[in-house]
Amino acid sequence: MADDNNPMAGAGESLKGFFDMQGNAMREMMSGKGIESLLPQGIDAGELGEWASASAQLQQLWLDFATHQAQAAATKAAKGANTLDPAQWLVLSQSMLGQLPKGLFDAQARLAQDSLKLWSGVMERFVAGVTGGGAAPEAPDPAALPKSDRRFSDPAWREHPAFLLLHQTYLLLADYFRQSVKGMDGLDRAKRQQLEFAVSALTEAMSPDNFVALNPVVMKRTVETRGQNLVRGMQHLINDMKRGQLTHTDPDAFRLGENLAATPGKVVHETPLYQLIQYSPATETVLEVPLIIFPPWINRFYILDLTPKKSFIKWAVDQGLSVFVVSWKSADESMADVVWDDYIRAQIDAIDHVRARLGVPHVHTIGYCVAGTTLAATLAILSRRGESDKVKSATFFTAQVDFEKSGDLKNFIDDGQLEMIGQLSSQQGYLDGRYLAAAFNALRGRDLIWNYVVNNYLLGEDYPAFDLLHWNGDVTNLPAKWHNDYLRDLYRDNKLVVPDALQADGTPIDLTQVATPSFVQAGREDHIAPAESVWRITQHFTGPLEFLLAGSGHIAGVVNPPAAGKYQYWVGDSAAPSLKAFVESATEHPGSWWPHWLEWLHRQSDTRVPAKGKRAPGGKGDAGIEDAPGRYVKTR
Repeated sequence: MADDNNPMAGAGESLKGFFDMQGNAMREMMSGKGIESLLPQGIDAGELGEWASASAQLQQLWLDFATHQAQAAATKAAKGANTLDPAQWLVLSQSMLGQLPKGLFDAQARLAQDSLKLWSGVMERFVAGVTGGGAAPEAPDPAALPKSDRRFSDPAWREHPAFLLLHQTYLLLADYFRQSVKGMDGLDRAKRQQLEFAVSALTEAMSPDNFVALNPVVMKRTVETRGQNLVRGMQHLINDMKRGQLTHTDPDAFRLGENLAATPGKVVHETPLYQLIQYSPATETVLEVPLIIFPPWINRFYILDLTPKKSFIKWAVDQGLSVFVVSWKSADESMADVVWDDYIRAQIDAIDHVRARLGVPHVHTIGYCVAGTTLAATLAILSRRGESDKVKSATFFTAQVDFEKSGDLKNFIDDGQLEMIGQLSSQQGYLDGRYLAAAFNALRGRDLIWNYVVNNYLLGEDYPAFDLLHWNGDVTNLPAKWHNDYLRDLYRDNKLVVPDALQADGTPIDLTQVATPSFVQAGREDHIAPAESVWRITQHFTGPLEFLLAGSGHIAGVVNPPAAGKYQYWVGDSAAPSLKAFVESATEHPGSWWPHWLEWLHRQSDTRVPAKGKRAPGGKGDAGIEDAPGRYVKTR
């Protein structure tokens, strides 16, 4: 019986009934004909020993882990530490499920019952055909299947009618649940989006491919390996639970300063909040106006300095730019009182330091994601102070200033979510970066969570060596006070676009005062900073501005080197009244947008100077603090 106090009970019981029915039918079929493709013909004594060994290994792994967890819990309790483990990867999204309105799934439950009766009849006829001695009916032609999904693309899902019906019924129900939310009356836009996200998270978690007994690919692998895939998967799971984070890539494949973040340079300036890295020139002359890159402090800066073939920083150096990058420090207890003012002061400090170091009046700047949001505020403050000439140009990579249409991340910033985040970070004064990683993974749960559950936990596959995924898992802690203010003031209340509603370092912020020449890049498929949201910058800045829409998303749309020959970009009327109008009149160009941006930068200032003296860090009398990539990026 459904629990009236649990608004998810209707959906939960519908799905539970679906799986119970399918499981019972499949157990009947396992004793009949037609299942030979899934089970071995016979098990000899040697094979039985292998199965017994795998079972013993699984038990020992779990006992060892239980002992480890008990010891860790005792240590935390003795220290009075927060006992909530970041290994609860979906805690942020799961907490939303309890906020769904009652009665949401009444219609879905009725549909589920009707659908299950239909499929049950089909299954009963199949079972009767098998147990009655007749030949098993053939599976339908895959081309005639009503729904397709790459999770079920393996032929094993179609080789046996039970698994065919299983995944097709699941897709039917999942689609109906999502459509029901979209068709509900009386919901405001924000609540509807939250419900859509919660239902999507639930249906993805309940996918039959996530369960050993319901996944024919996993069952085959288990038979083939005599259970060793489950042993390897259990070891992967335990390792991840100990570190409190999903593993996406081979942890031993990359080393900072060797095959990642390896562009030569020196740390030339350091504060308690950031290190400033200057890269060694690769050309005899360089542009007179240097470039400072502000990466997001929620990630490591080397997303722009991955392997040499993908590195934006190396590419920019090779084009004759004097490149500096800020490497933010991962927050610790000493940063409990750090707020937005400190990051804005840090950006101004970096600008002033580079100007003084190279003896130039101004600099080019790049702000990526949240650092771009901060850069916009920095420009507004400099303008109000009469110092806007310190910045020759500003480039924004997937950065938002107007958060009205900021996408799925808004699902994590209602009052309940903000209170929970505050509790997670209240004891130590910073938010453990693993929680933020969990939130971002949940935005693409199918690709960044459940795909790895299947491949690495159930199939026991080895982790790939993928530089971008290595970076994605290299989490950064955030100052608690500033992170909470950021979510409330910007994401929830959208104060940044209200003139003088916010201030920093004693100066009110008005984005309409930003007249700095600006280049704004957005990703067409960006789920973190949607293109529609990034476009809003054009409606607030008053200076000359060029907008560019890049193919792909938040990362691949930015990190797209010309040599790769991937994706495309669109340029058009940056003064168009809307993104839709921009797209309708825009011209598509193949490949990377980096060369187009470089042409724009040259139009701002094209004077070149010799690459010597302070332009080449590490020279005589300029040893620097340490070699790039510095200590801060390696601090955990």
